[in-house]
Amino acid sequence: MRGKRALGPWLVMAGALLVLLGLIGGSQVLKAFDYFYPSKGQQQMYKLDISWPKIPEYFTGQTFCVAVDSLHGLVYVGQRGDDVPKVLVFSVEGYFLYSWNDTVEMPHGIFVLNTATDSSVWITDVGAGKYGHTVKQYSPSGKLLQILGTPGNAGSSLNPIQFDQPAEIFVEESGDMYVVDGDGGMNNRLLKLSTDYKEIWLSGENGTGIGQFKIPHSVTVDCYGRVWVADRDNKRIQVFDKVTGEWLGAWSSCFSEDGPYSVRFTSDYKYLIVAQMNINRLAILAAPPVGIIGDCAIVNAIQLADETKPHLVDIDMKSGAIYIAEIGAQQVQKYVPIS
Repeated sequence: MRGKRALGPWLVMAGALLVLLGLIGGSQVLKAFDYFYPSKGQQQMYKLDISWPKIPEYFTGQTFCVAVDSLHGLVYVGQRGDDVPKVLVFSVEGYFLYSWNDTVEMPHGIFVLNTATDSSVWITDVGAGKYGHTVKQYSPSGKLLQILGTPGNAGSSLNPIQFDQPAEIFVEESGDMYVVDGDGGMNNRLLKLSTDYKEIWLSGENGTGIGQFKIPHSVTVDCYGRVWVADRDNKRIQVFDKVTGEWLGAWSSCFSEDGPYSVRFTSDYKYLIVAQMNINRLAILAAPPVGIIGDCAIVNAIQLADETKPHLVDIDMKSGAIYIAEIGAQQVQKYVPIS
């Protein structure tokens, strides 16, 4: 592994020791070691929880997505591969609980919704087979509850709904949902759907202009009613009003090296955590106050090991921990706030 800045002697020694251990005991030790590069004069904001998960060998495919059920202390992981369970479920303490596989082809994004009466797991499926191009709702145990889209058929229609490689979904407690569609297909759009899955508003088409997208890859909503979209290949984040769909602004200056792959707010909504896959980094951006978008400011960062490739992240809204699905390392890692 190579650091991108000069490291102190103690860190070099620690790295050498871990390399030696990795040669003796396998690759998981190497995967667990990451470098932090806070800005000059700043302290690290997060540290790696090396005890999570307890048994990393349960990761048997490429880990594309992760979602935290903060209410029940569960972590859902979506992975891809032949003859591997597509969904793994862990406790927040790191213990493997169970897995399920039915009707999931190629998971891309995953989201957990808790309401006053129940919980459900939403998965976007970008597969090309009979289950693909859909957004699906499951019970926590993996029972299929609902399918949005036309399974196996890519499209751009809203009546009936047809997706083309939908990337991610965010569902509010009210049941209103936001879907970014798609991950390299014919669509480049952000949809807001009602609780009965009708269009409330739609924004986007392929392009570089205001409200246009080149692979809208991740979506989240803040506490001020703003929808944040990782416009991956345009190397920017675009922001919309959740009620009207009105474009509110965009951030681009923070992403000259690599576009944003994932967007999630910290549990206090003070910061936006952004994964940048190709430079193996999580950027920690200051969240703007209500009424202001302005431009972005990176206040801290977590520099991951080379070739880790962080794809999508999620936040435990109770503990503040960050979970990172890393397709290069084929694992999920947990980072906890440093108090």
